[in-house]
Amino acid sequence: PGIKVGTSIVLLSKASATESVGKRVLYRDFHQPRAGARRQALLNSLEAPDINAGYSPLECNIALGLPFKPMAVSDGWQDWPALPDLFPTSFPGVQTKRDAFLIDVDLNRLKARVAEYFNPDFSHDEIARRYPVAMKSSSGFTVNDSHSVRGALLKQGGLNPDGFVRHAYRPFDTRWLYWEAGYGLLGRLVPDYKPHVFEGNLWFSAVPRLRRDAAEAQSTVTTHIASLHLNEWSASMFPAWLRDNGLGIDPNGTERRPNLSLSAQHYLDSMGARVEELFHHVIATLHDPDYRIANAGALRMEWPRIPLPGWPDGVADGAADALAESAARGRQLAALLDSDTPVTGVTTDSLRPELAAIAVPMTTDGSNMAGDDFAVSAGWGHFGTGEAVMPGQGRIVERGYTDDERAAMADAIPKLGDTTFDVYLNGRAYWRNVPAAVWNYQLGGYQVLKKWLSYRERRVLDRPLLPVDVQHFSNTARRIAAISSLVANT
Repeated sequence: PGIKVGTSIVLLSKASATESVGKRVLYRDFHQPRAGARRQALLNSLEAPDINAGYSPLECNIALGLPFKPMAVSDGWQDWPALPDLFPTSFPGVQTKRDAFLIDVDLNRLKARVAEYFNPDFSHDEIARRYPVAMKSSSGFTVNDSHSVRGALLKQGGLNPDGFVRHAYRPFDTRWLYWEAGYGLLGRLVPDYKPHVFEGNLWFSAVPRLRRDAAEAQSTVTTHIASLHLNEWSASMFPAWLRDNGLGIDPNGTERRPNLSLSAQHYLDSMGARVEELFHHVIATLHDPDYRIANAGALRMEWPRIPLPGWPDGVADGAADALAESAARGRQLAALLDSDTPVTGVTTDSLRPELAAIAVPMTTDGSNMAGDDFAVSAGWGHFGTGEAVMPGQGRIVERGYTDDERAAMADAIPKLGDTTFDVYLNGRAYWRNVPAAVWNYQLGGYQVLKKWLSYRERRVLDRPLLPVDVQHFSNTARRIAAISSLVANT
C-alpha cells in the first residue's frame, strides 16, 4: 500500500567489532505533504549520483533507547532526576467508560440519574432503556456483566452520598463525578487514588512520553480527582502529599507525608525547602518553552527529567535562591492553571487592563445577552460513535485589534498574536477579542477553548449556558493570556 506516516525504512547489518570501527549512521527525512510525493522523492534519491546526498550523520543515543532519528536533548539530561525519581507515587487518572452517565457539569442532573440507577424499583431493562451506557457490558470493564455490577451495588446498600466529587475532566473543565470504588461501575478502578485527594493537596499531570509536539505544554494542576484523559494520552497524576495515618497532621487536620523519594527529601532538607517548592519548580519547568524545545526528542522517549539547582546535594552557591525563584513562578502558573483558584487581576478584583479587554461577552446589536443568546448553537460539537463528543468547526471571525483594544492591551499584543478572534456562541452572541495565541493555546493535547465549547453545544449539553458558564470562558481566556505572558518572560 505504500509508505505510511510514521514508517521508517532502515537496513541493519551485523559487523564484527573491528569492522564496525569508523562506520556511520546516516539519516534523512522526506517532508513532502502527500504520500505519493514522498514515495517519488525516495525513489528519486536512489538515482542521485551521490547516494549520501541529503543525508546527515546521526549520533545514536543509547540512554534514550537508540532512536534512529535526530533527537533534541540537553547535554545534562541523563544527570537530571526523572519525575518518578522525585515523586515516587502517582496514580493513573479515572476512566469511567460511562462518562455520559457518571459525569456531568450539573450536580443535580447527575444525582437524579444515579438515584434512578440505585432505585430497586427500576428493573435492569428499564435502566438500560433510560441510560444505555450505564448498562453496557464489555470486556473493557473490570466486571464485564453490567447486570451483576448493578445487582451487587444494590445489595451492598445502594447510593453513596459521599460519592459525588469534583472531577478534573479536561484542562480548565471541572465537572462532577460519581465515584464508586468497587463493584465495577467505573470501567477502570483506581481504589487507592481517592484517599489521597484531600483539602490542601496539590496534583500535577504528566505523561511518560509525548505523543504530540513538544512545543505544547502537557502538565496541568488540580486539587480534584482527575480523568485519565486530562491529558489526551493517559494522564498520570502526581500528588505533593500522601495521606498517611499516624504521621504529621497538616493545618486542615489531615495526617499526611510528602510524596518524596529519599534523594528528593535529602535535597530539599539541605536547602531548608519543602515539597511545595519542588512541586512548583516542576510546574515552572514543564511550562518553560525553552526547556521543552531543547529536550523535545527526549520528552518523546521517556518521563520528563527535571533540572534542579545544586542537585543532588543542594549545596551549590545560589541553589536555594534559584529554586525559590523558580518555585515562585511555578506557584503563579499553578494558580492560573487551576480553574478553582481565584487570581487577583485575572479573574477577580480589579482586572489588569490588558486582560479585561479579552473575551468580553457581547451581542451583535450591543444589547445585554438574554434568553437564547446563552445557547451554543454555532456548530462547536456533536455526538459521535458511542456518545463520544466530536468537535465541530463552530464560528470564529478573525480580525485586527481595534484602537481601544490596542490601547488597553499595549505591550501584551506581541505575546498574544497580531490578530484576534470573535468567537460566536450562536448567530447573535459572541466573545469579543480572543487573541490568536489564546484561541490556539494547547494544553495536554487539546485546543483548550475549542474543546470546552465542543462540550457546551446545546445538543450536547442539553441546555443553554448559564451566566456563570459564559464568565468561565472569559476567565479561562484571561488565564491563558496571563500564562502566555508569564512564560514569555521566563
